[in-house]
Amino acid sequence: MDDGMKLDTVAGKRVLITGAAMGLGKLFAERAVREGAAAVVVWDINEVALKQTAEELGALAAATGRGGVIHAHAVDVSARDAVATAADAVRAETGGIDILVNNAGIVRGNSYFWETENPADIDQTIAINSLAPMYITREFLPAMVGGTSEARVLNIASSAGLVANPRMSVYAGSKWAAIGWSDSVRIELEHAGHKHVRVTTVCPTYINTGMFEGAKGFLLTPILEQNDVVETAWQAMKKGTPVVIMPWTSRLNKALSGVLPIKLRDLFLNTVGVYHSMDEFTGRK
Repeated sequence: MDDGMKLDTVAGKRVLITGAAMGLGKLFAERAVREGAAAVVVWDINEVALKQTAEELGALAAATGRGGVIHAHAVDVSARDAVATAADAVRAETGGIDILVNNAGIVRGNSYFWETENPADIDQTIAINSLAPMYITREFLPAMVGGTSEARVLNIASSAGLVANPRMSVYAGSKWAAIGWSDSVRIELEHAGHKHVRVTTVCPTYINTGMFEGAKGFLLTPILEQNDVVETAWQAMKKGTPVVIMPWTSRLNKALSGVLPIKLRDLFLNTVGVYHSMDEFTGRK
C-alpha cells in the first residue's frame, strides 16, 4: 500500500464497533480508547451488557487520561431501519465515523441443513452476518469517501467463508457473502482512486469467545485466542492490509481447495478434521 496512507494510530478518530458488548467487539473498543480515539461508539443488541461495557470503557478513558467520549446504542443490526436510525443518531453525536469495525455476528450449527427446524434462524444468520455489514457500511462510507483523512472499514468474516464445512452451511454461506462483498468494496475504492479509505477483511477460524463453544480445532489449528485475533486484525486495519486469514493452516486449506480435485479436497479436509470440527458444537448459551 502507499506508505502515505498508513494509519499509525486511531488517536483523534471516531470509531464505531458493532457487537461491542462482549468478546472481540469489547476488546476492539478497549483498543480504540487506549489509543485515544476522540469518540468510541459501541453498538450491540444486548442492552444490559452494552451498558456495563460502556461504563467500563468510560472508566478506562478516565484512567488513561485519553478523554475519548463513549456513545452506546442498543441496535438490532439485522433490521435495516434500526441501523438507519442509529446511524442518524451517531452522525448527530459525532459528525461521522472514521473507523468502522463490523464485528457483530451469530452462528448456528451442529445440524445438517435439512434438519433446520426454524427457518427464522436462516434469515437471522444472513441478516446479521451478511446484510448488516452492508447496511452499516453504506451509512458511513460515502462520508469517508468524500473526506480527505485516512478512514478504515474492518470486516470480521470467517475462515468458514473460504472452505465448505458441514453442519454450518448457512453460517458458511453468510460468511462467503460477507467476504465477497467486503473485498469487492476494497477493489471498488482502489478503482475509484480513494486511497485514503481502506477495507480489511479478516477471516479467522474458531475463536475462544464462547460463540463457538463445543467446536473443535483440527490438525495444527487450535482454537484461536481472542486477544491474538484482535491484535492481528487491529494492526492490519491500520496498515490497510486487504485480507487477513488466520492461522496459516486456513490459508493452506484455502489454497489446496482451489487446486485439488473435489474428491481429494474432501478427503484432505475430512482427514485433517475440518469436516468434523462442528460435530459437538453447542454455541453460547
